[in-house]
Amino acid sequence: MAEKKILLAEDDEMLASLLKFRLEKGGYAVSHARDGRQVKEYLESQKADIIISDIMMPYFSGIELVEFLRNELEDSTPVIIMSTAGNESNVLNAFEMGADDFVSKPVSPSELLVRVGKLLRQRAY
Repeated sequence: MAEKKILLAEDDEMLASLLKFRLEKGGYAVSHARDGRQVKEYLESQKADIIISDIMMPYFSGIELVEFLRNELEDSTPVIIMSTAGNESNVLNAFEMGADDFVSKPVSPSELLVRVGKLLRQRAY
């Protein structure tokens, strides 16, 4: 079976490198985008099996990413949104736009791995 591709959209370099390391150890191929512009460029040229995105990013928020993916690209790739706790309205907006899951920061890399695996298994049916 081919390695599943994850697009990780996160502007915090420390968190991104930690998550990238854990996801790659979990057997995934991870591409990292530092801001919304890089996310759009990636999505216009290739496809990920799952997208993990911070809700607050320069140029293009996680909510705008979900909206772009669902409406402009008409793409149903699963999206996991990450956000600091206490940002409930943003999280609800993301779900309304079509996000599939949510994890609050600080993110547990182990929990994220479980959620990624779960979404990918659901997608396989």
